[in-house]
Order: sequence, then C-alpha cells, then structure tokens
Amino acid sequence: MTGARPILYSFRRCPYAMRARLAITAAGVGVNLREVVLRAKPQAMLDASSKGTVPVLVLENNSVIDESLDIMRWALGQNDPEGWLAPESGSLEDMLDLIGQNDGDFKHDLDRFKYATRYEDADPFEHRAGAEEFLRVLEARLAQNTWLFGGRACLADYAILPFIRQFSGAANGWWETAPYPHVRGWVDAFKASDFFRSIMKKYPQWQLGDTSIKFP
Repeated sequence: MTGARPILYSFRRCPYAMRARLAITAAGVGVNLREVVLRAKPQAMLDASSKGTVPVLVLENNSVIDESLDIMRWALGQNDPEGWLAPESGSLEDMLDLIGQNDGDFKHDLDRFKYATRYEDADPFEHRAGAEEFLRVLEARLAQNTWLFGGRACLADYAILPFIRQFSGAANGWWETAPYPHVRGWVDAFKASDFFRSIMKKYPQWQLGDTSIKFP
C-alpha cells in the first residue's frame, strides 16, 4: 500500500461506518477515506476484505481491520483524549456488554422493523416491540445521567448512537411520542452536534486513480 495514511472504506449513511468515523475523528487519527457505493463495491475493498461490507480499514503495513468496533478501539488505542475507553462509571467490559446488546438483538429487530419487506413474514410492529426492550435499558441509564456511563460521553454512546438514530428515523411519527424522552433527547443532541455533522460530509464515490480524501 502506498501513502503514509491508513485507508478507510466507508459509506456515509451506514451506522457501522459512522461509528468508525466518529472514533477516528475523536482520536485525531488521519486516514484516507474512500466513499463506497454499496451496489458497486470497489474491487480493492473486496480484495482487502471478502466480507464486502463497510467499514474496512487497511493499515500502512497492509493488515486489515474490518469490524467497526475493532476500528474504534484501534483509533482510541492510539489516542483517546476524551477518555472514551475509560467511562466515568462502569468499565470497558460493561460498555462492550451494552454494545453487544445493540449489535445483537436490537440490530436484528431494527433491520426487520426498518426493512420488513426484505424479510419473509417479518412483522414490523413485533420487531418494534422487540427493539423497545433495548430502548428501555437505555432510557433507564439516561434518566440517571446525561450519557450512558456517567456525565461524559464514552465508547458506548458513540458505538450505539448511530443505530438509535437509524431506528428513530424509521419510527417517524411513533418516535416523537414514544415513552423514551431521555433517549430521544440524547439522539436529538447527537444529530444537532457539530461532531455529528463533521463526520457526515458528502464525498463522491471513490474510483481507482482518484486523489486521496484526507479524513478527518
């Protein structure tokens, strides 16, 4: 691989890619960003990771990290100025457990709620109800503190927020009056933040031979 920066294959609206970009930005670790169109995935990305999903990070030594949470931990392992890996309350293991709930059962229900027509016999109302089990966990935490693990943001917040944002968009109408005011405020503040806007800039689809886009 040429160049002094790692390469990040990303897709702007993918929540997994969002969480990777959030951590890279927070850490101040420079990468060359390649914006992917999922219906036309570049061969270079597929050569790096046969999974065919974003994000994919190719390091300077050509080693590959293709799990979003691992990319977050890679970036923060180099520089963690806001202490994302050391929450105000609880531990890294506690955060990873909560993130696991998000990435497991909640994501299962989110997909079948938002994209019910893609799944045979998926009942969106049933899966919205399933997703609410996790929303209740978050609501209880956020009723006690501004963030999930205390008075400042941590890894868990920014690993989970992109998915709750996606759910809230799919649940438009119901979401505005759902009994989760603290979760709603948490998501609204995230969406209105300069931090979120900074990682949501639009970039053209990467093509072989294009000039590198430095990120952040």
